[in-house]
Amino acid sequence: MPRTRTGAAWVGVCAAAVIAIALIVFMVQNTGGVEVSFLWMSTSTSLALMLLIAAVGGILLTLVLGTARITQLRHLVRGHRR
Repeated sequence: MPRTRTGAAWVGVCAAAVIAIALIVFMVQNTGGVEVSFLWMSTSTSLALMLLIAAVGGILLTLVLGTARITQLRHLVRGHRR
């Protein structure tokens, strides 16, 4: 059976659902409070929330840098076609 975009999308949705369930379980199990200090700021919140914020920050940083690199490579390829 050939691979299709719809099949790949289905696998992606299933993987996202499994990751979301694992994240929910993780957050429910890690509700203990922690104190976080960064530069002059200090706050106290749940461990799960702090780890989630750190993960989202890492994902956003990766997306920004990846997008910049892809744009750079596309510009380079278009320049060689002319």
